[in-house]
Parts: sequence; C-alpha cells; structure tokens
Amino acid sequence: MAIRKQFNEQFKQDAVNYYYSSGKTLEKAAADLKVGKSSLGKWLAAAKKNDGIVQHRGSGNHASDADKEIARLKKELRDSQDALEILKKAVGILSN
Repeated sequence: MAIRKQFNEQFKQDAVNYYYSSGKTLEKAAADLKVGKSSLGKWLAAAKKNDGIVQHRGSGNHASDADKEIARLKKELRDSQDALEILKKAVGILSN
C-alpha cells in the first residue's frame, strides 16, 4: 500500500512558482521536487484557475458550516446503508 504524502499550502505554491520560473518540463520539475507529476499538474491547474494562487484546504476542512454538515450527513447515510446491507444479509442467512 502506497503512503500518501500531505503537502501544505506553502509547498504547493512554491512548487507552482518553481515550475514556472525553472522553464523545465512538468516531469523534470516534479522529479526535482520529489512529487508526482499528476500532483504538480493538479496544483498548476488549480493555480491557473485562481490567478496563479494555489488554494488549499486540508483534509477534513470545509469551506463553510453547510459543507461540513453535508459531509457529516453523507457519512451518516453511508454508515446507515452499510448497516442495512449487513442486516439484510443476516436475515437471509437466518431464514435459511
């Protein structure tokens, strides 16, 4: 199982700035920074949409309280659906 690295906002912004200032290819810049080229590509795309600034919200952070509540309710729904599937299987096993 691969370990996912977490990069902070400053690192991502520095990586985007490095790519633009270095004149190197995406592959070479990503190798220099020891990041995946898909990660660097995503950061570049995000920066292009936002005037060169990489916006960053860490894992679990939400833009608003409403987004946080939506995420909580979605998780609750998934958990309930999983429990229902388990109960259906149990009833099927017990009825045989």
